[in-house]
Parts: sequence; C-alpha cells; structure tokens
Amino acid sequence: MAFKFYEQIKTQELPSMEIDNVQAFLKDFSVSEDLEKPITSGLFRLKAGESLKYTYTYHEMKFIVEGSFIIEDETGQKVSAKAGDLFYFPKGTSITFSTNNFGLGFFCGQRGEGEA
Repeated sequence: MAFKFYEQIKTQELPSMEIDNVQAFLKDFSVSEDLEKPITSGLFRLKAGESLKYTYTYHEMKFIVEGSFIIEDETGQKVSAKAGDLFYFPKGTSITFSTNNFGLGFFCGQRGEGEA
C-alpha cells in the first residue's frame, strides 16, 4: 500500500468552524480507512477575539505549530502554549481555547472525518 502525501498544509486556507463570533478554523487533511479505530489529522487555527469552548468526544493530540494559545480545562488547569508544545486531550475533556493574536495547531484525533 502506498503512503499519502499532503504538500504544504500550513499554507492552505482552513474553513470556518462556523461558531458565532469565534474566529476558529479547522480542516481534516488525512483520514485513516480503519472504521474500528479511525484516525483523523489536520490543522486548527484560532484568531484573537472570542474564546472557543469545546468538549472532546474522542481522544486527541494537538501540537502547536505557530503562534500561541491560552488553553484551560474544566479543572482550572491553564497553560500559555507556544510553538513546540504538545497536548493530549482525553475523551470527555472540556477545553477553552483563546489567543492574544493567533494560534495554529496540528491535531491527530481518534475520530472519523468531519466528526469534530
């Protein structure tokens, strides 16, 4: 089986997540064909403004590629994340994402395409 190549995904336009007053953008780039344990990866961008509140219905890893995020969970844990940082969000975790400028993260989640 041949590998798949996705050229320069960082430069591609990401569609809006269409959440009122939140400048959040997300695109699934690569999706496994394993229906029992799907894996989906892509990019998430957030611009300054309203925060994004999100509850994970799947396990996800997020690597901060550019910019910065302020990431807070329902326990009160809060991190100022910058490029090079890695997060694991267990299924069921409620997260608030915000940024003072912008943040770009690469994600890999245990979900099917479009299930974010």
